[in-house]
Amino acid sequence: MKKFAALMLSAVCMISLAACGSEPKSDAAAGSSSSEASGAVTGMDDLPGKKIGVQTGTTGDIYATDYEGDEAGTVVERYNKGVDAVMSLKQGKIDCVIIDNEPAKVFVSENDDLKILDEPFAEEEYAICVDKSNSELKDKINQALTDLKADGTLDEIIGHWIGDSADQKSYESAADADHSNGTLVMATNAEFPPYESLDGENVVGIDADIARAIADKLGMDLRIDNMEFDSIIMAVTSGKADIGVAGMTVTEDRLENVDFTDTYAKAKQVIIVKK
Repeated sequence: MKKFAALMLSAVCMISLAACGSEPKSDAAAGSSSSEASGAVTGMDDLPGKKIGVQTGTTGDIYATDYEGDEAGTVVERYNKGVDAVMSLKQGKIDCVIIDNEPAKVFVSENDDLKILDEPFAEEEYAICVDKSNSELKDKINQALTDLKADGTLDEIIGHWIGDSADQKSYESAADADHSNGTLVMATNAEFPPYESLDGENVVGIDADIARAIADKLGMDLRIDNMEFDSIIMAVTSGKADIGVAGMTVTEDRLENVDFTDTYAKAKQVIIVKK
């Protein structure tokens, strides 16, 4: 999908325009966002006492929170979109951004003044969240994932979006696909390329393709609802969505509210800094 690359270039280029960014969400972060960053970050050992940018509610946010309020005075600034955190980094308002590796590579590839540190911050795996009361759906999705792994569909989907041969080609349901079992509603946050982003009004990426392939296995159509990342779990628990698919890591805090399927991808958190 060639328009994806063009849209990502346009979106990331907007980082350099101060007028297009959003302010940090937390009061503490908002109070410090206008000051300069506190120093260079060359690895995890340098994080205490620094200003760290994250996307609200993500795994990066969870990890960064461990540093927040320490004796070194670490500040965590939270943004609705990862691209806004990167913008603040470019403007010198924060010292680094903690984010997943694949989105980080997109941002860095379009900004010559940024780099990803060689030292990974944390390893993680992605899974699909479902309501705790819907074990039947979880079991069906797990079986679908097993089948998609076995027949190579899962690897094929990921290969279209990650790697040297990535062509951003979306998964397409077979012309004779049976969708007579209703509609599977997926909640996501389309600010996380290449897992999910917007192509016009359509959500595209790895997670959208995997969800569509799962829906095909279940004999269902797929509807994707785009929302803030920290609203996804609430959408699932309230019944507004059947599943949450958004590069979501299984954590103890999240398990208090939702269940997770088997994992479908491995990833890592990384640190973006200015060169």
